[in-house]
Amino acid sequence: MTARSVEIDTLADFDTQIARTGALDGWFVSSLDLRDRSEPLLRIDPRGSVFLGCRFAEGLDGVAGPAGTDGAAVDVAGRLRSGGALLFPELPDVPFDPYRPVLYSPDELYGVPGEHPSRERPPYDRSPDSVVYAWTRSPAGRTLTADLAATLHDHSVDGALDDVTDRLDPTRVVGVMGGHALSRRDPAYAATARLGEGLARAGRTVLTGGGPGAMEAANLGAYLSGWPDALPEALALLDDAPDHVDGIDPWATAAFAVRDRWRGDRAGQSLSIPTWFYGHEPTNVFGTQVAKYFANALREDTLLHRCRGGIVFAPAPPGPTRRSFRPRTTASTPSGARGPRRSCSSAATTGRRPCRPGRSWRPWRGTHRWPAWCTSSTTWTRRWRWSPPDLLPVSGTCARTGFPPASAAAVRR
Repeated sequence: MTARSVEIDTLADFDTQIARTGALDGWFVSSLDLRDRSEPLLRIDPRGSVFLGCRFAEGLDGVAGPAGTDGAAVDVAGRLRSGGALLFPELPDVPFDPYRPVLYSPDELYGVPGEHPSRERPPYDRSPDSVVYAWTRSPAGRTLTADLAATLHDHSVDGALDDVTDRLDPTRVVGVMGGHALSRRDPAYAATARLGEGLARAGRTVLTGGGPGAMEAANLGAYLSGWPDALPEALALLDDAPDHVDGIDPWATAAFAVRDRWRGDRAGQSLSIPTWFYGHEPTNVFGTQVAKYFANALREDTLLHRCRGGIVFAPAPPGPTRRSFRPRTTASTPSGARGPRRSCSSAATTGRRPCRPGRSWRPWRGTHRWPAWCTSSTTWTRRWRWSPPDLLPVSGTCARTGFPPASAAAVRR
């Protein structure tokens, strides 16, 4: 948005702003029911305004509008359009708002009612998160209208994420990447949670891919950063449902139990950026603001270029290793400054790779093979281990502890 743009996403903001102006040039109004705001809309010059998925009154009688129109039936949307406004219609039969002006919350995605969750959640397969994923895999989710709705949605989420990150120091946003298959009982899960906790206490904003496994662990640590001794007890609560593949409902119930136990202003804030492309992986509930995309390519690019404070590659099963290649290929792009990258997997610190040369990275993805030049662990380590001088020293190794101390990785001096 430019300096002249005015973004309106609540009726209260609409009322305040429209009382101060005689023209709507530069206005972007998102997803509002304006059927009771016809009079101010008709008396103001609408040229240069954009209305995204708003509702307007139809066939009004006796509404005071421009000269010569009093008492006549008025089509508010038609009047705005003829006056130079651009109106994007509501899109039918999609289970989400393509023009949503704000990020998601975990409670919204899981269908938890009210501002203070009562834990009376619907089963996960009836939650908004699951319903949207099911829609993407249905015939209704593969139409031109569906593609348009998904694209508009991702554009809106991108703008909402801008609104959040514009208030942050970009050099203090640190990404944590890691595998979705990491069990809550794995020592690396606890180590990654300590990392997230340490980063949050050091004044960094933790950003993850928003899924289970290592991503959940980093968001969990950031969430509990306001309670110094809470993490061991939280891990014990989560131990009852260690893997989402054994059942998403008990997995989510354990997570919400942790949030119920530690709730309030002391909860640490963090960001998560999941995707419905991997909708079989549920969104974790510890990222306090969730930018969920349809397009995975857009989501992964967003993950990388938002982390100006650095990226930590957490211990993980072999699959996520492919994600570590992408920052190297984008490192020299002219898109702006980038932060340091620190791999804390055993492959990066000991030279051990998660599979032998030529073997697939994941058993179910036989087409993903190691590059031809990757013929030895020495080559792999030389190519991909990167320890920039502006990182604090990392004591210990992943081979012994599973992860370096929380405050030491990917934090600038």
